[in-house]
Order: sequence, then C-alpha cells, then structure tokens
Amino acid sequence: MATPLEDVGKQVWRGALFLADYLLFQRDLFQGRTVLELGAGTGFTSIIAATAAQTVYCTDVGADLLAMCQRNIALNSHLTAPGGGGVKVRELDWLKDDLCTDPEVPFSWSEEDISDLYGHTTILLAAEVFYDDDLTDALFKTLFRLAHRLKNACTAILSVEKRLNFTLSHLDVTCEAYDHFRACLRQLEQLQDGQLRFAVEPVEAAFPQRLEYERIRQLVGALAGRC
Repeated sequence: MATPLEDVGKQVWRGALFLADYLLFQRDLFQGRTVLELGAGTGFTSIIAATAAQTVYCTDVGADLLAMCQRNIALNSHLTAPGGGGVKVRELDWLKDDLCTDPEVPFSWSEEDISDLYGHTTILLAAEVFYDDDLTDALFKTLFRLAHRLKNACTAILSVEKRLNFTLSHLDVTCEAYDHFRACLRQLEQLQDGQLRFAVEPVEAAFPQRLEYERIRQLVGALAGRC
C-alpha cells in the first residue's frame, strides 16, 4: 500500500537506513562538526549523526512532525557524542527564502542558532526526500542558497531509493522521481555562480551494513561538495 504524502515523514525509509550506515562508516568525517539535516522526518539520521557530531540541526516542517522528532531525540539523548551540543530541532521550509525567527512559532530559530548554522556547518544531509519533483526542485534551491550563506566549504550527502513504477505516459516501467533527482544533480554540477561550484560523486555501497534492512541495488547515495 502507498503511504499518503502527508505521512511520508513519519516512518524510517530504507534510504535513511542506508545513509545512517554511511554515517557510521564515516564517523571521523563528522567528529566535532556542525551538521544540518533537511527533511529529517523522524529524526533518525540526525540522531545517528549526533553520535559523532558537535551539533546537529534537525529540520523539517510541521509542528506535529517536529514534535515527534523532539521526542525521538530525547529518548535517544544517551547516544549523542560526549561533550557535543546535541540535536536541535528547528523548522526549515524549502519553499521560503528565510528562516523563521518568530519566537511565537514552535521550533523557530534564534539569532544565536542562525549565527552558529551559517558560521560552522560543513555537512548537510538529506535522505529519501526526492519523491516529488516540486519538492526536489525546492530542496536543490535550498542547498544552493545555503551554500551561498555558509562560511565554510560544505558537503551535502544525499540518499534515495530508486522506485520503479509503470506509467501510462511511457507505457513502461520508469523511475521518474529518481530521474528528476539525477537531472537536478547534473544541473547543480554544471552551475557556476561566481566562485561557487559543486563537484558531485556517487557514494559506493561498499561500506559495511550495521543496521537491519534489505540493502537493495536501488539504494543510491551521492556527495555534492561545494568547491
């Protein structure tokens, strides 16, 4: 059965487990770093990142979803890196250019948060958020906008599962959402804006599997580094 669009963030998808395995394999890459996760859903990947990172900004939209993230993070707070800043749950809407700073809005950003985000973030994460073309476009625009504002060079680590479907428009089995994701990656790599450039490379699925899920060949990872 298909998951309703409004509920896709309320479960842990296979691509998030795949990304989490990669994070566990690359723990040294996250040691003491500031990390931003986009479209965090349950907060699972942010929790895994926080086992090594200094601070993780776990972001999504919707007060109920963010409250669920907060509960999950609190239940797993014993896993965060010793001496780290833990996981901060914040709202980040890809359809808006600016972060919400209204103190009356749940999970809004403080000026201190924003300064830390732009001043220290070097790793961005996004797992299984490429199921809708409009949202995929919005995410890549957000990545580009953040790359302009971050003080340091950054790397985005993305994961997705290629889901094959029969479509009437093609009268064949296709993976349109994945094809659109790949097209956006190519556009990002070809884009040059002053000194801002991106290098894209695949994540080879040769790293150990530590979590329980079926690692099918349709699981795909990519690194997009600002250079």
